[in-house]
Amino acid sequence: MKKKLITLSTFLFLLLGCGKVHAENTTYTVVPGDSMWKIAVKFEVGLSEIISLNPQVKNPAMIIPGQKLTIPNIQDIKTIENKVISLVNAERSKIGLQPFKTNWELSRIARYKSQDMINKNYFSHTSPTYGSPFNMIESFGIKFSAAGENIAMGQRTAEEVMNSWMNSPGHRSNILNPSYSEIGVGLAKNTNGQCYWTQMFIKPMY
Repeated sequence: MKKKLITLSTFLFLLLGCGKVHAENTTYTVVPGDSMWKIAVKFEVGLSEIISLNPQVKNPAMIIPGQKLTIPNIQDIKTIENKVISLVNAERSKIGLQPFKTNWELSRIARYKSQDMINKNYFSHTSPTYGSPFNMIESFGIKFSAAGENIAMGQRTAEEVMNSWMNSPGHRSNILNPSYSEIGVGLAKNTNGQCYWTQMFIKPMY
């Protein structure tokens, strides 16, 4: 399997935070035919996140119609992440490349990576928790034949982080790589409001 990874990273400290990226959790009522996984896909959130918010569910494989589940609401974060993806695809369209398909599961992994950099106080493609981006993506069950990662820290908006990446040859190369077809973007912020950004790119294996 041939794998590609650009390891250059953008690194910019800014004093201002990136604004609020939190929303109240929502309540979902189980309907006939539902499963935890179907609900996770419906809301584009991780299965483990739903399970952790619903300790009253003793067996996640057995949910019943009418049951109330708490669903993490990260729409504010997703809005910013999706803005980054829109800006990426705008850059690709300028040179005639196909737009990336948004992969919400890959965005979830990228979000975990951004949060991990905060939790473990590092800024690197290699995570002390998950290892390399390749290992991390594979550990979440996504198969690929090529992959890449961009990271950044400190930029306050989607526009700022995209400007930083596009002005860096290595990051720009990932964004405009014709080999990749899917993208995930993950945003997290620390207690001081500083933003950590991760882009993950893959050519999936089906």
